[in-house]
Amino acid sequence: MSASRAALLEALRGRDEPVGLAELIEETGLHRNTVREHMDALIDEGLVERHRAHAEGRGRPAWLYRATFGPRATAGNEYAALATALATTLERTSDRPAEAGADAGLAWGRQLAEQAGEPDRGTGAAARRKVVEIFDRMGFAPQADRSSVEVLLTRCPLLEAAHESPTVVCSVHLGIVRGAMAAYGHDGSASELHPFSHPRGCHLRLVADAEKDRR
Repeated sequence: MSASRAALLEALRGRDEPVGLAELIEETGLHRNTVREHMDALIDEGLVERHRAHAEGRGRPAWLYRATFGPRATAGNEYAALATALATTLERTSDRPAEAGADAGLAWGRQLAEQAGEPDRGTGAAARRKVVEIFDRMGFAPQADRSSVEVLLTRCPLLEAAHESPTVVCSVHLGIVRGAMAAYGHDGSASELHPFSHPRGCHLRLVADAEKDRR
C-alpha cells in the first residue's frame, strides 16, 4: 500500500462518521482524481465502504466513505488474541519452539500459496513477487525493491504476539515464506527474516533457490 493510500485509510479510521470526498481532499492535500482512485482501490480490498449521502436539492448526492469495522475487525482482534495465547503456550511448553513455529508456518505457507494461485511465470523472481503479494494480503504492508528480494514489512497483524513471543511468531512468518516458495517449486530455505531490525518494521530477505539467487 502506498503512503498516500495508507494516509487516506488512517484518516478514515480516525473518524466516527462517514467522510465525503471533498473533506478527504482538504485533509490530505491530494488531487481529487487521486483520492477517488485510492478510495476505489480500498473498496476493492474490503478496507473501505461507501454509500450515498442524503439527497439535498438537485443533483446526485455525494459519496460518503468510512473504514470497515464491525464484525470483520472484531474477528481479527479475536484471532490476534488467540494467536498470542497459542504462541505463548508453545514457547513455554515446547523444547524447540522456533522449530515448531517454523513447521506450522511451512504448512500455512503452502496453503496460502494454493489460495493465491500460481505466479505468472515459473521463475524465482515471479515466486518472490507472489510471496510479497501474499504478505500484502495478510496485512503486512510490504515494501519491496524491484527484484522483490529485499522487503520491508511495515506492519504486523500479530504485533502483540510478536512482542510477547517473537521466537514463535516470527518463526511462523518465516515458515510461511518457505512454505509458499516450496509450493511454487522453489527452495526458499535461505530466506531470512530480521524482526524489528528497521525503524519502520521488519526486514525480510527473499531467496527463491539458494544457489541461483544467493548474493
